Amino acid sequence: MKTTPDLQSLNLEPDAFRLAFADPAFVMRDEARGIRLQLELLKADIAQAEAGIVHTVVVFGSARFVSEQDAQTQLALAYAKGDAQAIAMAQGAMKNAAYYEAARAFAGLVARGCAQRPVSDKLTICTGGGPGIMEAANRGAHEAGQPSVALNIALPREQAPNAYVTPGLSFQFHYFAIRKMHFMLRAKALVAFPGGFGTFDELFEILTLVQTHKSQKVPILLYGSDYWRSVIDFDAMMAQGTISAEDAQCFQYVDSPEAAWALVKSCQMP
Repeated sequence: MKTTPDLQSLNLEPDAFRLAFADPAFVMRDEARGIRLQLELLKADIAQAEAGIVHTVVVFGSARFVSEQDAQTQLALAYAKGDAQAIAMAQGAMKNAAYYEAARAFAGLVARGCAQRPVSDKLTICTGGGPGIMEAANRGAHEAGQPSVALNIALPREQAPNAYVTPGLSFQFHYFAIRKMHFMLRAKALVAFPGGFGTFDELFEILTLVQTHKSQKVPILLYGSDYWRSVIDFDAMMAQGTISAEDAQCFQYVDSPEAAWALVKSCQMP
């Protein structure tokens, strides 16, 4: 599978005389993939270290959820049009907006709770940088006057960083693997809000790393017990013998921003 970025779209022309490390067309070749992987690892790592980002709380979740205010606007417009399908969708958006507001509130609690702590003990919110739950968490930190990290990913449908990310801490990745590595490098806790394929991918990657001791054990919180219990039957997996009771201890359910923050504090802050 070809994973090299499209040179034509980047408007880069080969130049034999250009120094190799200054020749984007050469660096983008398939043969230089290892170099690009290393560069993606180094760039975000060095920038975060220089910015004093030592520990993070990673927040995952659906990119499709909107704020309560935006959901109310959608619902009002749908009713004004009298469109039954639009009304049903807007009502769904209103229901899911509770998760957006919860992620926003949780990130605010983390940011305010760590604002006066020394760099070595401070926890910084980190997200995938996109819309939905990611935006909500970055927004909560921003509203608390604290920085937050965004690890964005280049997608076919371009995903721009949300408006609340700290500009100097907004990174874009081509490789999912390196992006996931960065999520874990500084993570002291991870909170997974309801989401789809991307959220499940990230959650199970982390659970596998913790289960196999490839990563240190950190709090993994599943926000919204009704959602998570309905979409993943961990009890059935234990009954079938595909996971152990010990594996099921890798995560906890939470249902309020305050409960999530209390668990993070109890595990990660003296």
